[in-house]
Amino acid sequence: MTIDAAYAVCAGIAQREAKNFYYSFRVLPKHKRNAMCAVYAFMRRADDISDDETLPVVERRVVMSEWLEAWRAARRSGSSEDPIFVALNDTQKRFAIPDELLEDLVRGTTMDLEESLPGVVTVTETVANRAQALQIYEDFDGLYRYCYLVASVVGLVCIRIFGYTDPRAEELAEKTGVAFQLTNILRDVSEDAERGRIYLPLRDLEASGVDVRRLMGAVRRELKPDDSRTLLALEGGRAKSYYAASEELLPLVDRDSRAALWVLVTIYRGLLEKIVAKNYDVFSERVSVPTSKKMLILAQGMGMAVRNRLLP
Repeated sequence: MTIDAAYAVCAGIAQREAKNFYYSFRVLPKHKRNAMCAVYAFMRRADDISDDETLPVVERRVVMSEWLEAWRAARRSGSSEDPIFVALNDTQKRFAIPDELLEDLVRGTTMDLEESLPGVVTVTETVANRAQALQIYEDFDGLYRYCYLVASVVGLVCIRIFGYTDPRAEELAEKTGVAFQLTNILRDVSEDAERGRIYLPLRDLEASGVDVRRLMGAVRRELKPDDSRTLLALEGGRAKSYYAASEELLPLVDRDSRAALWVLVTIYRGLLEKIVAKNYDVFSERVSVPTSKKMLILAQGMGMAVRNRLLP
């Protein structure tokens, strides 16, 4: 397995699966695009293991542990037959990405496989005369930690590939990652709830006058979503405030990578804006940014990338 062939495998995975991320990859210089694809492929593999509902949770933990140890062994030996590990090893060397960040990334992925987590409580809701256990974060501090592990860590890896010199970029990348994940949480309220997970903090439900029964009623479309809008708007307001960090981050990354960051932020912020425009009705249908809009943003990003390359 040559390094070029390994990167080609990762690029195929990213093109097939990355969706919003892949639009931003396309405006990067080739060596940075390859690196982003390698990181994405690694992240995708971890997500796929974690979300494989054909296996019991206990078995998924075993598979994840074995896969993670295989990656660690590949890092120690410097060789592997797994193309993702080959490409990622080269990426880590090129861009000085520490193992600790990737360990944190996997730790975030495996949080949903844990029997219990600090700051997470289990509530029981009756669904179709059957008790359903739902995991829910107690407060925003706990949710922030989750967002950090599953999204901010990705941002901290990305800016190492993008390039930066100002240390402020790290805090801003962390906050931008939180903005992205809060947007995902809003979009996926129904899907997550059906899997027994509520990422809207219990304290926020209480502050908004919404109980779990009402939220699940909206998820199952048995109740109108009106009661949940105040709750969702609270998280939407938080996401908006964290997106402000992305504006400060943009000029801090290397010029040849700014267009990629701009594309990614514009698509994700556009998703939040669409959720707001629908008055936070994320229950009737899955909210998304149309492909035509993404292509327009990509075209603008490509123009920005060309201009940045031509500037002295």
